[in-house]
Amino acid sequence: MNTQALSQYLSKTIIFTIILFLTILTSTFAQENETYIKAGIFYDSENNMLLKNKLIHIRGNKIVSIVTFPEIPKNAKFIDLTNYTVLPGLIDAHTHVLFSQDSNVDFSEHSIQSLTMESDALRALRGAKRARSYLDVGITTIKDLGNSGLFLDVALRDAISEGTITGPRILASGPIMGAAGGQIYGVSPSHQNLIDLEYRIIKGVEDARNAVREHANQNVDVIKICADNLPNKTFLTIEEMKAIVNMAHDYGLTVTAHSVSNQSAWNAIQAGVDGIEHGFNIADSTLTLMAKKKVFLVPTENSRKYMEVYAELAGYKKGETAWIENYLNNMSKRLKQAIKLGVPIVVGSDNYTEIGTTRGCSSQDMFRAYFEAGMKPLDILQSATYLSASHLNMQNDIGVLKSKSKADIIAVKGDIIANFVNTIENVVFVMKDGVIYNQETN
Repeated sequence: MNTQALSQYLSKTIIFTIILFLTILTSTFAQENETYIKAGIFYDSENNMLLKNKLIHIRGNKIVSIVTFPEIPKNAKFIDLTNYTVLPGLIDAHTHVLFSQDSNVDFSEHSIQSLTMESDALRALRGAKRARSYLDVGITTIKDLGNSGLFLDVALRDAISEGTITGPRILASGPIMGAAGGQIYGVSPSHQNLIDLEYRIIKGVEDARNAVREHANQNVDVIKICADNLPNKTFLTIEEMKAIVNMAHDYGLTVTAHSVSNQSAWNAIQAGVDGIEHGFNIADSTLTLMAKKKVFLVPTENSRKYMEVYAELAGYKKGETAWIENYLNNMSKRLKQAIKLGVPIVVGSDNYTEIGTTRGCSSQDMFRAYFEAGMKPLDILQSATYLSASHLNMQNDIGVLKSKSKADIIAVKGDIIANFVNTIENVVFVMKDGVIYNQETN
């Protein structure tokens, strides 16, 4: 063999050896990066049913496949959850992770104090601590709807996404869009500019369009508006809301509307919003319209236990809490009627009041509240997973366990049907994006 031929032979041999080495290395890494989960009971959120004996194959942060128990590959890493119920990571569709107040403090006064005496850095750090607690209770995604300064929610979302801090996946709205005054009441004319630090005040149809452009440019995930500003008297017009909705939809963003009064909900629905938050005083006729247009409702219920703790911390005396019973009855009646009429229900807590526990545990109360209000266990689970994700156009990524969805997986101990509240609160395993954050299984 001449020198040139020998050189070519050696070059080809070296290249082949390198390719072989890289192939083996890649294969080894892929195997090490793969996990199998044995689920004794598996919740299919898309079809709203419980299945038995499923094997979840995970590669990286995605699910590869879900099949009935086969032979697990030799030397494969697997997690045995055969004694538990396995669910998609839960979603709280109404949070304010960068805002907090005590039960006996006025919302407006506290908001102004927060804006003037709490730096953005301190606010964000406190929000980061609250955010981490959601993972502890199996909530792997939150929809954060304002009261978060000038896009601090977006910054927190990005910090979590890049791994700088630990927390749930955040879908951020940025500043809430509202009419003059926003939700902060009683501010003198000379200090109205402070409200601009917390809300995006809309001043007409063209300004409404521009507000959406500003939010889209800051990479928000959803648009939140105030259809009414109670107890402030101001409200967005139907024309302003239509401008927001049309522009947001052009950017691929959904629009959800805070609404206390029935009229504001009706106006927002006529304007084309995708969802109504709260809807405390919503009429049957408006619920019927919501069902027809497939507008979702986030009722933000609270349980009896939560309300009793709140009343005590707020300073109510014995004999002054008869209103709690009336509140619970009205909320239950409203929720049952919405379900009866076919309104899509999405689970959200809206719990930003300090009640002596973590924000995650406070948020977890929403499951107890919906159950007490008359909602069935599987329907609550679907509203906290697949339906919530669907109304964010993310039903193939989160809120569901299937091929190519994100590996957001939790497990709970107990009978999810017969003992729903205790079981959903007994979270023993939490995985988000393929990373395990909690594992207390035996």
